[in-house]
Amino acid sequence: MSLHIRKTLLQIETTLIEGGKQAPRPLKLFSAFAVIKNPWAGRGFVEDLKPEIHAHAPVLGELLTGIILDAVGSGEAVEGYGKTAVVGLDGEIEHASALIHTLRFGNHYRTAVGAKSYLAFCNTRGPANAPIMIPLMDKNDEGRRSHYLTIQTSIPDAPAADEIVIGLGASVGGRPHHRIGDRYQDLKDLGQDVQNPAGV
Repeated sequence: MSLHIRKTLLQIETTLIEGGKQAPRPLKLFSAFAVIKNPWAGRGFVEDLKPEIHAHAPVLGELLTGIILDAVGSGEAVEGYGKTAVVGLDGEIEHASALIHTLRFGNHYRTAVGAKSYLAFCNTRGPANAPIMIPLMDKNDEGRRSHYLTIQTSIPDAPAADEIVIGLGASVGGRPHHRIGDRYQDLKDLGQDVQNPAGV
């Protein structure tokens, strides 16, 4: 039950100008990916996914967290974060979900960056060069809209039909000219309890 990693990929994007206006602080987006063989591909419907989750998710969480931290420089510098998985066409969405929706994967990243909020996520199925999206949010404040960001990319040769692309994303900074407020002000304006936004 060994993990087969075909390749890893690191992408760094720096936005200097947004809306025709110089950013007061450049926005840096980082994404790290591992292209792996789908451990469930070709096996028909597999009822119990736990053995592969327990074997592979911690390895992937540690690997991708390390790539992100090496690129950013420190966990403290990461402000926004998220995760993603894209399963190839021979796999199930559940296969993509299995490897990222476990604390065995996410806790490596969460602990390394000192986060309090949950990891924003995306899990999809597609062919090679499929769109890959990593939604991001502030690592400590789920209502801070300046850090609602999405990394968009693709990998020309991945995922193959029997592969899964697993990814982590990070931001240093928020949108350069954030001016839509945050959810807490909305709640106040609507007369709702900031501490109990669902009213339960």
